Amino acid sequence: MKKWTTVDQTPTPDGKTISLHEHDGSYAIRVDGIPLMSTRQHASEEKLAELACAGLRGIRHARVLIGGLGFGFTLKATLAAVAADATVVMAEILGAVIAWNRNPAFPLAADWLADPRVTVLQQDAGEVIRQARGSFDSIILDVDNGPAALSTGGNGRLYDSAGLHHARAALRPAGRLAVWSVARDPAFERRMTQAGFAVEVRRCRSHGSSGGWHTLFLGRVK
Repeated sequence: MKKWTTVDQTPTPDGKTISLHEHDGSYAIRVDGIPLMSTRQHASEEKLAELACAGLRGIRHARVLIGGLGFGFTLKATLAAVAADATVVMAEILGAVIAWNRNPAFPLAADWLADPRVTVLQQDAGEVIRQARGSFDSIILDVDNGPAALSTGGNGRLYDSAGLHHARAALRPAGRLAVWSVARDPAFERRMTQAGFAVEVRRCRSHGSSGGWHTLFLGRVK
């Protein structure tokens, strides 16, 4: 049986090791050896983008912020959902993740990152949000494991009360905040409501009609 091969690895800002692995044409990212994501399972990321961008095709010069590149499936689905004059800001804090996806030797997200609608920022998504005021029609957070951060401890600031208030301020009227989570999180849902969002919670399989269940939080500005 063919084994997983370590392709590359690098430290995260807080001293963990994030690594890229390949197995029979599939790729996975791990943090300190713990699986974070795989190219084999991405249905829930695509559904997240679909929900976040519903209706944006009819908005002129729509602006979307995606926090967390992963393997680019959220970005791919976002590009399919918005018009040709839209702007998609892709914020990813880890340079290695951007480099892996841009590397033409790997069948990852190079083509989607090269789309002229995409602006790539090697920056903490939280910083981008805090610097924005009424700038985005949709903010999609596909960072780490969701509110239960795994790869970088600072990611938790995206999901606390202050982070959610910053996200609301960064959205335009009727804007949407969409958040991917590896598990249910009633406390996070309450924080979203308290921050001024009308919240809808969806459950989605990780691989079409199979695989584990993930939780998608969709908040609309009240």
